[in-house]
Amino acid sequence: METPGNLFCVSAPSGTGKSSLVKALLELDSHLAVSVSHTTREPRGQELDGREYWFIAEPEFRAMAGRGEFFEWAQVHGKLYGTSRRAIENRLQGGEDVVLEIDWQGALQIKQLFAHAVLIFILPPSWGELRQRLLRRGEDGSEVIEQRMANARLEVAQARHFDFVIINSLFETALFDLKTVVHSQRLKYAAQLRNRSQVFAALDLI
Repeated sequence: METPGNLFCVSAPSGTGKSSLVKALLELDSHLAVSVSHTTREPRGQELDGREYWFIAEPEFRAMAGRGEFFEWAQVHGKLYGTSRRAIENRLQGGEDVVLEIDWQGALQIKQLFAHAVLIFILPPSWGELRQRLLRRGEDGSEVIEQRMANARLEVAQARHFDFVIINSLFETALFDLKTVVHSQRLKYAAQLRNRSQVFAALDLI
């Protein structure tokens, strides 16, 4: 699917800082819109329905999936997550740049539908630091943290399939790297052709 808007998919193991980075990026870049995914997990902390996620029951989620309302969906840590087809299509066709926070399975599914989607993987600086971040978060017990660490090893192994890899050792540096990826994508020939076709036509380039 060719659209004037750019699509960015950001994936990372739990505790790596993905959500904080995307939130900071959105505050700095007024041309980016975030797509709110659906999930069957319970809200955490100060999360609000419709802001971080659309929180729905599993039967409703599976009914939506059966109707083809998701571009992609996957089971992560025993819960279901999905990306709304209509929300993404409307924004991209309207020329908006959209960023998705999704797991690696969803990102690879998206790439099959949008060849020009940009996949970005956020890595922790070390396994020890990732464990400390999960502990500092204070949301999970020891058993859940161990499960997240085990899952993280499987998730990190998928980074090789992504277009860009950012190591979140220092937040400010990782944020700069993320901004750089977004800006660089917008300047690629194909992206400019999709988004500024009238200029290319005026210059007899198409």
